[in-house]
Amino acid sequence: MMNMSFEATAKKLFGVNYERLARTLFLELVVFWALRTAGFQVRISPSILYLMASTFSAGVMWQALSARDNGTNMENMFMLPFEGRTLVFSYVTALGCYTLLTKTAGLLAVALAVAPWNGAEVFGSVLCGINAILVSACVYSRKRLRAAVGPLWAAALLAAIFLLWKTAFLFPVLAVSCLAAILLLSQTDAYTFHRRPDKSKGVVRSRRRYSVWRYLARYLTAHKNYLVNTVAMWGVACVLPVLFGQMEARFVLPVGFGVLSLNTPICILLSCDPDLEQAARFLPGQGKAFCIPYCLFIFMCNLAADIIFLCSWQIQTGGITPLNVLTAAVFALLSAAGSVLLEWYCPVRGWKIESDLWHHPRKYVVPVMMLLLAGLVSMF
Repeated sequence: MMNMSFEATAKKLFGVNYERLARTLFLELVVFWALRTAGFQVRISPSILYLMASTFSAGVMWQALSARDNGTNMENMFMLPFEGRTLVFSYVTALGCYTLLTKTAGLLAVALAVAPWNGAEVFGSVLCGINAILVSACVYSRKRLRAAVGPLWAAALLAAIFLLWKTAFLFPVLAVSCLAAILLLSQTDAYTFHRRPDKSKGVVRSRRRYSVWRYLARYLTAHKNYLVNTVAMWGVACVLPVLFGQMEARFVLPVGFGVLSLNTPICILLSCDPDLEQAARFLPGQGKAFCIPYCLFIFMCNLAADIIFLCSWQIQTGGITPLNVLTAAVFALLSAAGSVLLEWYCPVRGWKIESDLWHHPRKYVVPVMMLLLAGLVSMF
């Protein structure tokens, strides 16, 4: 029974014959050897490597658990006879394999290709990824205790990574955490993983005219993770001046504007919601009716991050001029226009789970273009 329920989820994620998994692993191997043979070396502390594996795996696993199409898949499983514990472990195992093999493995392929490492560090990184997957599933299934249990568990693991990474005690701590998560999952009701629709959000007051702005506001209210990602970009904007150090503003500020254009969720609204795309293309005036408000919305989000970046730079270093503010506005507008054009003419198709969409290579197109433009601006 566990094998059947595992394959039902795994084949949805990896393909009927697991062809997507094989293709992804091959690409990760190619990336590893390409970077390895390039000879570029960066020293990465084991604690940072463990932190990267833990946080990235936890984020991807949480996205996978929250995906709307997985809720539909769970409904189909509930129609068949099942044993609760078996379904929980098969479901978590399938999503965990997806997270570890297709996402975390790609991150580790890049990190291990450019940094010196040993077997213990590789084992520790994989163990951190597995632990993050199990803990995320455990916390996700306990919605009533999520606000209390999640932060405490995460804080304990972060303290262990930074305090014990030089000792032999870190691995036993991670093993105990994994065992605790497994024991809690064994007592978890399978229905807690089913994402139920919020009926209160379906009550919408009728209006005579459509409003893209009103829709975007409701969409962000219904998808809190999009707001969390935007707030995270504001945090990045605050610390970028510290990372750039004492470099000249005319070289660094355009680069910062390019980095801050990497706000994936708000730039993929059409790709992640085919119904919205279909409705938008049937609007009268199409591009003018939807794309212009959408572009202004992304522009405001990008500009907010750029302004926070400039304020942080002014506080820590000083020397911000009106020309810098104008440059921030231009970069925010160009990145917004580029994101909307990609969504309108080249939406991402064929994705199996929302996490695939968030980590699609297309999300780097606009930031790379902005970084190239930043190089040109710095020269002149």
